Amino acid sequence: MDSAAEFTENVESRERLGKVFEILFLLGLLIGIFILALLLFDIFRDGLARFLTPGFLTETPSRFPDQGGIRPAIISSILLGIIVILVTVPLGVGAALYLEEYAPKAWWTVIIEINISNLAGVPSIVYGLLGLGVFNYLLGFGPALISGALTLSLLSLPVIIVTAREAIRAVPDSLRNASYGLGVTKWRTISSHVLPYAIPGILTGLIISVSRAIGDAASLIVVGAVGFLTFNPGLFQRFMALPIQIYSYITRPEPGFANAAAATIIALLLLILVLNGVAIYIRQRFSIR
Repeated sequence: MDSAAEFTENVESRERLGKVFEILFLLGLLIGIFILALLLFDIFRDGLARFLTPGFLTETPSRFPDQGGIRPAIISSILLGIIVILVTVPLGVGAALYLEEYAPKAWWTVIIEINISNLAGVPSIVYGLLGLGVFNYLLGFGPALISGALTLSLLSLPVIIVTAREAIRAVPDSLRNASYGLGVTKWRTISSHVLPYAIPGILTGLIISVSRAIGDAASLIVVGAVGFLTFNPGLFQRFMALPIQIYSYITRPEPGFANAAAATIIALLLLILVLNGVAIYIRQRFSIR
């Protein structure tokens, strides 16, 4: 009887402790949502009118806060995102497939895995310095859009490799063994069974990494992004980006530029939401299949 009563008391104390932590976690979630709502309210209050001004999204910047637009920055950010996806997806997924499906379990693979995990947490300005040395000077691209895009690709690559590895690792071994049992080759098994099953998880990592890349400013400042352009940038020309445009507006003393910065933040949020929405739609399609 004593042991039964002690067991019941332990269960009840654990349930009470679990309820306490549930309330604490819910409180933390509500605080985060409340702060985010305040930030969004402040941004939309200051920038919505300027965002809805005719020509804000289609004109080039101006030295007057109530004139001009952010078209070069939008085009640059879209090009940066596209290039990051084109570079990082094949390299990141290929590296993840090699490490999970082909690489032997040896000391050097452990070192590679540790370094990839560490690179995922390196500050973006370090990647900017790397891009400055490699793409600007060593390869001779200079402060061009291609240098910024490749730098952001380096920034995004470790995150995609880590998340793609986790997604591939989550595929049940029974699928692989069943395919091998039917005489299917290793690559055919990976391309027909492992990759389709892992694509939702891979796209999750892609969403996170591309969103981080498009919203990054430190590495682009180091590589050579500018805050004022009067033309649409090309791959080997000087370029802008929405985060750089925001930084440029914020540093100007005239009060109207604060509203322009808030409006540019709205444009950046919408761009990220659109890219995330497309990726989430594709992920859901593969999840249903």
